Amino acid sequence: MLDTALMLATHGIPPLPLRAGKVPFGNCPDCTGNACGGRPNMKNAGPCQCPRVCHAWAAATTNPHVLTSPVWASVWREAVAVAYHPGGAGLTVVDLDNAAAVAWARATLPATRTVPTTRGQHWIYQGAMPSANAVRPGVDIKSHSQYARWLGLGTGRMTALPSAVRALVVREDTTPARGGVASSVAARATWDRSVATGCRHTERFVRTGLDRGLALVRARTESGAGSQAFGVARFLATQHTQCPGPCGLDAIGEEIVAAAVLVGVPETYARRAVTNGLSTAAERAT
Repeated sequence: MLDTALMLATHGIPPLPLRAGKVPFGNCPDCTGNACGGRPNMKNAGPCQCPRVCHAWAAATTNPHVLTSPVWASVWREAVAVAYHPGGAGLTVVDLDNAAAVAWARATLPATRTVPTTRGQHWIYQGAMPSANAVRPGVDIKSHSQYARWLGLGTGRMTALPSAVRALVVREDTTPARGGVASSVAARATWDRSVATGCRHTERFVRTGLDRGLALVRARTESGAGSQAFGVARFLATQHTQCPGPCGLDAIGEEIVAAAVLVGVPETYARRAVTNGLSTAAERAT
């Protein structure tokens, strides 16, 4: 995997190792909770000069001295996969998560280099843009401030990033407007046991997980609340894939939408993100 990372670096593609679960390594104690202020290349630039593999995608680098440094050596021994930062290489990955998403791309987007994945394909374009999850069912955009797994060179000629891909990303205005928010949820539904008569979990288990997820969404006061809402909805829904049901996922979704709207996400965007998160979990369960 280190050889693969060095190969990517020589081509200007910043790699990073992934641990078990194919996720980035956790921050060191000095960087936990962004106590260090964050790296200079992050959206909110900070002074962090930590030599370790901290801050996920922001740790990706083309510097061979960093990749082969002693503090990275133990990480490579534990790594299970290699990822890269598309935006750092001036690329955008359209991550198509299933056959339906691939069919949509073939009918809608210009052909480009494609890489097969476990369930679908990565379509790679020249040009970088903001990243966003769940821009439509089964479709994520990975470019700036995101990482993508390295799954090989793929096939086909890479083409320029088209306007059709840029148009998929709806801007998240997650800074609350003065005197109010972008929209409001008139009648907020709340989850309780009365709407989850077929759930195999205790009310305390579900409520604790939901409250933690809502806190994550509400913490995104500057950007990313919509994407966070998608992730929370997907994670929570996966906890119920083995339940006979009903589990009250609609009510859970309404609480997540309300949390996103509270920090300024337009309600239409919030609902789309949450709906896609819930449905993605269901698709993966099947």
